[in-house]
Amino acid sequence: MPPASSTGVETAARHPWTAVAAIGLATFSVVTTEMLPVGLLTPIADALDISTGTAGLTISLSALLAALFAPLVVLAAGGIDRRKILCGLLALLTSANLASALAPSLAWMLAARVLVGLCMGGIWAIAGGLAARLVPAHAIGLATSIIFGGVAAASVLGVPFGALMGDLAGWRWAFGSMALLSALVLALHLAVLPALPVTGSVRLHQFGEQFANRQVRFGLLLTLLLVAGHFMAFTFVRPLLLSVSGFKAQWIGALLFAYGIAGIAGNFLAGIVAARRTMLALTAITLGLLLTPTLFLTIGDSRMGGGAALLVWGLAYGGVSVGLMSWMMKAAPRAIEIATALYVGAFNIGIASGAWAGGLAMDGFGPAGTLWPAGGLAAAAWLLTLGAGRSDQKTSAAAKQTAPKCSGCG
Repeated sequence: MPPASSTGVETAARHPWTAVAAIGLATFSVVTTEMLPVGLLTPIADALDISTGTAGLTISLSALLAALFAPLVVLAAGGIDRRKILCGLLALLTSANLASALAPSLAWMLAARVLVGLCMGGIWAIAGGLAARLVPAHAIGLATSIIFGGVAAASVLGVPFGALMGDLAGWRWAFGSMALLSALVLALHLAVLPALPVTGSVRLHQFGEQFANRQVRFGLLLTLLLVAGHFMAFTFVRPLLLSVSGFKAQWIGALLFAYGIAGIAGNFLAGIVAARRTMLALTAITLGLLLTPTLFLTIGDSRMGGGAALLVWGLAYGGVSVGLMSWMMKAAPRAIEIATALYVGAFNIGIASGAWAGGLAMDGFGPAGTLWPAGGLAAAAWLLTLGAGRSDQKTSAAAKQTAPKCSGCG
């Protein structure tokens, strides 16, 4: 079944690639907004008079709600024009960033992050099925890469952007800048995005059908392990670099920017490999995320060692989005919108649970205490990919042995 967003409807876009780029900017804006507090937790905690671990709720709450809203938006969208949904969510995102910038208390900030969760789940889930509506069939792959490239870029650049803006002008201006960017992206959507009506809608039983798919379940479990483990430690990367590696506060923005550059490199490397050998790419990513806490625990107590561990971290995590999404699209090629909603849900449950558990470890044992559970989940993910890889090899070998032979094939 094709994605519901494209069922039976032709879309004529005057500038299709501009529209695709606009949707990519929407995913970039919402994921950057979600990630923004990671590089600002310490100043946010100081301003709102809360602990750094409690400030981690700004990450976990929006992520948990995004996991809930992703499938609900796909179900509730029905026959509503997708252009209207995206524009409405971008308007809400602008308001959420403004509210965050003005937040006088934790309660106010968390209320704003509820809106971010709605926008995150809705935009990411709806955007995934729009490439086929905007470009010719032969270009769908590239258009999808651009749309999800916004997610990948935001995942690695959102944190350093927030840290740099926080150092230059304060954390409130970081959220104010994202409000401005969201408003500009909304204006771009209104200008270039064509009407995106639909004639069909997703039914609840279709989610159950895809969840029964063994390959989909594998992708969801791997997503949970990798993302939860990552955010257990990365939510508190700023105090980790300050207290464990001994960096001064003015270096955090530059370090996280270097992390982002390494992440972009990892995204492209993983994308190249995952297109043909998805399992190999996922195994390499899990091994890199297992190596990261090991490096921090062994050589991370020096600036050089901490910087090297951070670059390995960026390189490994940069490939997570494209690697996992490549797996999900191959696992459910006829139900990409449903698979995307499930993937977004698992991804954000991983963020929420990781940030929450990391907050407990942070408050109880300090920044270094977040590295042990993060490494444990990465190890579990690595073992899972190894087991799945061996299973696939056995299945392929059995298929070759039982395949009928052709006597006239030479």
